[in-house]
Amino acid sequence: MIPDAPIFEFERDFAGSLRCIPMAVRFNLDLCGVKLSLRQWSKFTRDDRAQLLSMHCATAEATDEYRQLLTSLIEAKCSEPVKLLPIEERPEWSDAQRVPASVEDYAMSLGLDPPTQSQWASLTHLQRFTLLKLVRASHDNVNFIPALREFGLLA
Repeated sequence: MIPDAPIFEFERDFAGSLRCIPMAVRFNLDLCGVKLSLRQWSKFTRDDRAQLLSMHCATAEATDEYRQLLTSLIEAKCSEPVKLLPIEERPEWSDAQRVPASVEDYAMSLGLDPPTQSQWASLTHLQRFTLLKLVRASHDNVNFIPALREFGLLA
């Protein structure tokens, strides 16, 4: 386990070992516009993965540094071309004033009250990003309720 690593409690059992890609890394992937598969992630050393987890894309310079490191790791360890993705100019998670319909709808489909606007606004960018990822049809949604609990949105 990496001390003080930005791994949510709900993901510690599967991402804490860094065998799976933690949400904090997924967040950075979206910010830097690089696609990373689990197969590619598994080819990185534990130190590579820990470094990617510890870095933050808080500035344009940091995001460029992250993209460069990730690109070099993929090219060196995976022997395949890097796949770039478009970077959203205004991703849904960045709007603290509006709870996305997908989060509201998913919560209600489980018989739960969705986050209120003030609750949504109180979340960090990473927490909002995480909730949006956890309600996608292509994602394993079993961690939505644990995430709500961890983020203080569910008793």
